[in-house]
Amino acid sequence: MYSPDRRNFLKFSAISATTALVGHGVLAVPARQEKTPARGAKKIIKRKLGKTGLELPVVSMGVMRSDNPSLVRAALEAGIVHLDTAHGYQGGKNEQMLGELLKGYPRESFVIATKIHAEGKEEFAEALDLSLERLQMKYVDILYLHGISSRGEALDGEILGALKKARESGKTRHVGMSTHKNEPEVIRAAVESGVHEVVLTAVNFKKDNYPDLKKAIAEAAAAGIGIVGMKTMAGGFFDRDRKRPINCKAALKWVLQDENVHTTIPGITSFEMLAENVSVNTDLTLTEKERADIAAGTNEQGLYCQACGVCTVACSRNAPIPDIMRAYMYTYGYGDAAQGHELLASLNIKGNPCSDCGVCPVRCVKGFPVAEKIADITRLAAVPAEFLS
Repeated sequence: MYSPDRRNFLKFSAISATTALVGHGVLAVPARQEKTPARGAKKIIKRKLGKTGLELPVVSMGVMRSDNPSLVRAALEAGIVHLDTAHGYQGGKNEQMLGELLKGYPRESFVIATKIHAEGKEEFAEALDLSLERLQMKYVDILYLHGISSRGEALDGEILGALKKARESGKTRHVGMSTHKNEPEVIRAAVESGVHEVVLTAVNFKKDNYPDLKKAIAEAAAAGIGIVGMKTMAGGFFDRDRKRPINCKAALKWVLQDENVHTTIPGITSFEMLAENVSVNTDLTLTEKERADIAAGTNEQGLYCQACGVCTVACSRNAPIPDIMRAYMYTYGYGDAAQGHELLASLNIKGNPCSDCGVCPVRCVKGFPVAEKIADITRLAAVPAEFLS
């Protein structure tokens, strides 16, 4: 479990002191009144989340890898309002941690989203009820179908019906979906559905499909759909040994230059990281150095797999290569072996699927040594989960 050291805590407190003064007054909710910022305090930049009626700071908090309620509390005090979790994060413990913490806050003072994988409508409804029980809440603000990767999945009638039922029953205020791959196709399907109100999409400076992705985001925003950005830091590091960090602050600012991205949910696991992200909430200006860092990093191989799917066509084993590469990024880029292990388990990966192959025919467009990376990361599947927590 992460335990913040005093030095980082004090550093965060000093950096975020002025931001904390505007604290909770960031939601357009009639039941609350915004506090008047102290003289000299920077104003938090907010954007409307499509037609949901929510107005959020441009930087929110991805809670996926955090198990520290003190860190989440500090985020709320620093002006962050929107918290993103999922049914499966940390085996449900992520929702439980948030439930224990947030029961001490007025319900209208935060916006919470959770995500559930699209299975049958009955399983979906049962998972939602369990998530609400863990969160100790009667409803979530945003309920996502988790990990949608095609138009067909996005328009599945049974699951769309389950989403509508959840909204009609009052168990969620708004519905949408998350997508890690084929994002333009999925986003356009969200518009076509007439049901989805919010899309949580991977978007960063490393994506080759960014021009089309930007167009799809603009189309969805014009149709009133809220856009939330994830994977904004493109893996956090360029190398497996974590010696060459990506300029994450620059990467976050780069994504938010597009005003159609209404908020972002960078994963936050330390007070130092929180302070850096919170600073973006009051200043989106890219410095010359930040622009140079983004330009230089664009051509780096890095750890981020853009899930283009080209590799899967050549794989004779039909291995879920993009997902395995995401587990690799979680483990080495994020330094979170537990999350990598959790993803491999969800894919039912028990060993190296390439172990008895001959010469690997897969060629990655980014130059990833795919077979080598798969052999490396799938070793993690044999490690008991309790050893990684």
